[in-house]
Amino acid sequence: VQLVESGGGSVQPGGSLRLSCVTSGLTNEGWVLGWFRQAPGKEREGVSCIDNQDYERYYLDSVKGRFSMSTNRAKNTIYLEMTGLRPEDTATYYCGFKRTIYSGKYYCTSLAPKYGMDNWGKGTLVTVSS
Repeated sequence: VQLVESGGGSVQPGGSLRLSCVTSGLTNEGWVLGWFRQAPGKEREGVSCIDNQDYERYYLDSVKGRFSMSTNRAKNTIYLEMTGLRPEDTATYYCGFKRTIYSGKYYCTSLAPKYGMDNWGKGTLVTVSS
């Protein structure tokens, strides 16, 4: 599975961005797709995850109400709409894929920190600064 992110950039606090992740090679077997971010000096953390059945989406507590994940199955693309951006959202954002039977929420909160994802995109930088 290949993943290509785009849409990062520099914005002022309170601004908005939409990230895109184009995927290829997905099948109907169980999988999780997610947005992760890594700030300098910090560990990578899951921001939002979805599974192939869209059973239970996951959002990091600090982004709930501000970020929204959506999908376009026809375009094999997932999006992360980010509003109300804060300086602490500054990070490189990665799209990740994992072949798994688990839901997006369960895998990203309980298993991803230990087992990671099978495939990663190269990342796109988001900078929030005045």
